[in-house]
Parts: sequence; structure tokens; C-alpha cells
Amino acid sequence: MAHNQDAASHPLFRQTRRLTGSAADVARAATVLRHGGLVAFPTETVYGLGADATSDAAVAGIYAAKDRPQFNPLIVHVPTAAAARDIARFSDLADRLAAAFWPGPLTLVLPLAAPGRLSRLVTAGLDSVALRVPAAPLAQALLRAADLPIAAPSANPSGRISPTTAAHVLAGLDGRIDALVDGGSCAVGVESTIVDLTGPPRLLRPGGVAAEDLEAALGQPLLGPETGPAPERPVAPGQLSSHYAPRARVRLNATGAVEGEVFLGFGPCPGATRNLSETGDLMEATANLFTALHDLDNLGAAAIAVAPIPDHGLGAAINDRLRRAAAPR
Repeated sequence: MAHNQDAASHPLFRQTRRLTGSAADVARAATVLRHGGLVAFPTETVYGLGADATSDAAVAGIYAAKDRPQFNPLIVHVPTAAAARDIARFSDLADRLAAAFWPGPLTLVLPLAAPGRLSRLVTAGLDSVALRVPAAPLAQALLRAADLPIAAPSANPSGRISPTTAAHVLAGLDGRIDALVDGGSCAVGVESTIVDLTGPPRLLRPGGVAAEDLEAALGQPLLGPETGPAPERPVAPGQLSSHYAPRARVRLNATGAVEGEVFLGFGPCPGATRNLSETGDLMEATANLFTALHDLDNLGAAAIAVAPIPDHGLGAAINDRLRRAAAPR
């Protein structure tokens, strides 16, 4: 199937069409994607900014809209594991994880099976690809209607807080993308877990699937992210040291706010400006994280003080995002 390759000729600033999750609007969004346009849509994790992963011009439009460094690879979304196998080579371990966690908030980095099929901009010139089968019904409907592999990083300016509502998307990208499919709030609220299977299984980014559950399915431990500075050429998204950042500075493991700060609590935190979960529920905290950061940033405070978060299960994903939000910029 030939696709329109002239998306890069579109003016960067354009009218962003607001669409619903109706069948007619999903069909309209799919048409935009097939013609090289940019469509923001909800997954169970965060809103993604989708484009035809086979088109250089369409993928270049993602980088332009997000002001994203072109050495940072993109996750390719497909509706089924069978569609993923058309793009990448699966090992026994990959089959095991796909069977256990797809559709869902897990991204697998795998060797490319057909290097010429995807735009080289998607893989940042690497011989591997990051693949995910999302579970959200609206994402599934759009992927099936478009009948394309869809490259979709988070629908926000590069390095900023990830969007979990349509309003978050519009705050950062209104006028820079062609369409937004409004599907309400994202259920998981933090990006997918990324596991690299191009060698021994390695956790690249904690996320919506806990590492402990992945290790149980694999029957072996995961290697952790490589230590040291952030890689100059990441093999998957979310590896840059400064990422997911609000405008305000972020101070971690705080017991309260000082002058000029707002306080983001977890568990019993009297006086917290916002609380990720007053009951200390990590799943609730994960779902609330990016919305809370957006809300506190919009208050205009110089800094956000964040209460300690337990570093196990989904707490590892929360702490990963917070450390990157707090990193020097």
C-alpha cells in the first residue's frame, strides 16, 4: 500500500482537529495517519503521538512537532503479536513475554526482521526496533483501522511531562499536530515497561508492568539498566537522563515543602498540595503521577517537593520518572 509521503511539506502550525472515540471519528483519524499526518490518541499508559512508521516524512513530522532529538528511537505500535512478528525476530523469551503481557503496557526491543520496512528515523538507524501491542480499546480500534504500524512517542514536547488527558496534549501540541482523539484519562498513567531482548533480557525502563512479574514469566532475573551516564544513542525511548520534566525544579524524598515550593505527597502527608495516593496505593499513584505534575506546574511554583515513594513494584517506575524529572537540564 502506498502512502502519502509529503507530510513534511505541511506547515508545522496547523489546526488540530478534535475527534471523539466514535467509529466515524476513528475512521477519520485513520485516514489522517494513512495520508502522512500526525494523530494524538490514548493508550492505557499515556497519550501517544502517532504517525505512519513506514514513512520518513510522517515520522519526521513527529520529531518536528515534539522538538525531539532524532537519535532517540520511537516505539512502534501494532494491534497484534502477529503484526509484530512481521517487523521483528522473536526469540522464545520474546514469545513468552508477548503471550503473558500483550496487549498491555510492555514494550519489547527486538532485532529487525525486515530492515527496509520501517523508516530509519523510527529506529534511529539501529538494527533493532521497540514494539508494543497496546490494550486500550480506542488504540486498538485506531491501529486496526489504519492498518499500519504506527510510531507513537508520548504526545508532548520532548522532555516535558507526559500527557494522560486530551487537555495535556493540547497544552503542549495544539496547532502542531493534525488531530487529537479524545478518549478520556489513561488508566495506567505511566509509560510502558521496556525490555531489551536483543541480548540477555535487560530492563531499560520501568513502567506499567512490574519487573517482578516479568521475571516470573521469564523464569530468570532481568539485568538492570546499564549504569553510568545516559547513552549517547539510546536503543529505546526514555533513556535520556533529563526527561518527563515540568518547568518547575523537582526535589525528591522531601518531608515537606519549603518557601517557594509546592508539596506532592504520597501516603499520609498533612499539608500536601496534591497527593498521589493518600492510602499509599502504588497503582493509584502511578495513574495520578503525570496529572499531578501538570497541575502543580500550572500553579507557577519555582519547585515541586516530592515525598518518598517506595522503590518496588510500580514504585520503581514512579521513581524512575521522578529522577529524570529532577535531573539537571
